[in-house]
Amino acid sequence: MKWLAVALLLAPTAASAEDRDYCPARPGLGTPACTIEPGRVSVEMALVDWTRDDNPGMRQDTILIGDTLVRIGLTDTVEAQIGWTAFGHVRTRDKATGSVDTANRAGDALLGLKVNLHHPDGSGFSVAVQPFITLPVGRSPVGSGDWGAGVVIPLTFDLGHKLSLQVSPEADAAVDQDGRGRHFAANGTIGLGVEISDTVNGTIEFQEARDDDPSGRTTQALSSISLGWMPRKDWQLDIGAVAGLNHDAPDAEVYAGVSRRF
Repeated sequence: MKWLAVALLLAPTAASAEDRDYCPARPGLGTPACTIEPGRVSVEMALVDWTRDDNPGMRQDTILIGDTLVRIGLTDTVEAQIGWTAFGHVRTRDKATGSVDTANRAGDALLGLKVNLHHPDGSGFSVAVQPFITLPVGRSPVGSGDWGAGVVIPLTFDLGHKLSLQVSPEADAAVDQDGRGRHFAANGTIGLGVEISDTVNGTIEFQEARDDDPSGRTTQALSSISLGWMPRKDWQLDIGAVAGLNHDAPDAEVYAGVSRRF
């Protein structure tokens, strides 16, 4: 009888976790407030990500392959996160001299937690706290050269009519450009999510990012559009594009990725 009582108590929780819709952290600039249900794992990877930064003195192209985030459900409201960039190619061309430098490197690792405070499935009004640290396992210019840390507070509001509002403020102890020490950086992202169909979702976002690096303070303004398609309940394919809106921001970024829940 004791085991029967325990099973009856656990049954609603197990059913709730099993029925939770898949909620990948990609694509887009912002961060969703939902968490992965306990006992499940989400592997989310950028298959390719290309960024162009063109200014009067030089042009830099960065290609990332295998930029991966693994999310592990620990409890109904807490997930662990492990991230790593497997490969990055950076090509820099000096416009004055015509010289070209290239570098092929692995990137840094990320360790984090996401703790949902309200509605872990992301429904209604959902809010979470996501602290993280980055570890300098990669090499410059793909890796940062030192450890960093930060916290994101993602919020999601269901607006009805298949629309949702997503807000993601973030504050960081970002690594200095020379790879030695840290400085304050912060950004805020606001996005409008649209359920286009039962399997396709789109998001339009705007982000402003302030970086107080000792080498020079910058403020970047970005806009983004992304699409996610779920051919099955545990699979998502995505594409996205980002445009820089001011001089400090990179000119453009395009990417494609895949997410899988186990």
